[in-house]
Amino acid sequence: MPNIRRATRAELDTIIDWAAREGWNPGLEDANAFWAADPEGYWVATEAETLAAAISLVRYGTHYAFLGLYIADPAFRGRGIGFALWQRAIASTAGRVIGLDGVVAQQDNYRKSGFARAHANVRYGGSVDVSEPPGTHLIDVAPVHVAALTDYDRRFNPARRDAFLYEWTKQLPTRRSVLLLRDGAITGYGTIRACREGLKIGPLFADNETGADLIFRKLAAGAKGQRIYLDIPEPNASARALCERYNMKPVFETARMYRGPASDLPLPRIYGITTFELG
Repeated sequence: MPNIRRATRAELDTIIDWAAREGWNPGLEDANAFWAADPEGYWVATEAETLAAAISLVRYGTHYAFLGLYIADPAFRGRGIGFALWQRAIASTAGRVIGLDGVVAQQDNYRKSGFARAHANVRYGGSVDVSEPPGTHLIDVAPVHVAALTDYDRRFNPARRDAFLYEWTKQLPTRRSVLLLRDGAITGYGTIRACREGLKIGPLFADNETGADLIFRKLAAGAKGQRIYLDIPEPNASARALCERYNMKPVFETARMYRGPASDLPLPRIYGITTFELG
């Protein structure tokens, strides 16, 4: 039997490298924010002290968790190690609702474990040529904004994400976050980050289509010809229109699934999912 335990911070770096090897294209500096979200949210299975499989089950608040980064090293596949790890991690959630973004090939397996499909998500990608919009309503996120931004973010997620957003919205050479203000209130925000290939925007939340377009252009203007990716909830027709307006094409699909009652999220105002790994 494999040894199943919580992952260390160093092992999280390895897990993210595995995700890159699988073609999931993680961000260059995702690990600090992922770890901040829940340092006990990462699990590994080892055999003879060799890392064999991994999974994340990051807890938000007291009633919700999100599952991702479910990967077995190719040398250890087909031996039941990954499924044993899956069962152990899920058992640790103590009855929380669990969400995940599942690839098409695995959705039947997730159903067997009690997950039900809520909606499709589609990754769009392409080279975007836009100019930064004028005006003073769009500003870079600073530490002073994080508390209000976290309150705003809660409208789009099943639970608060304080620790995660504190790290996720830090301004780095590889990452930028901006928010849209109207009459002093936040009406949208977004983050763009460098990934192993190109750049991803996520999240992109806004009260209306005009705001989402402004934030998108603010973030995309600095791409300098690199490909940009945006993961949208498929039911949001305005998000699809935004992608098509900037010549982005579908390149990948998942489904948001829940084990337990599905979260009633405002999909018409979710123009970009934060990550497929952490929700």
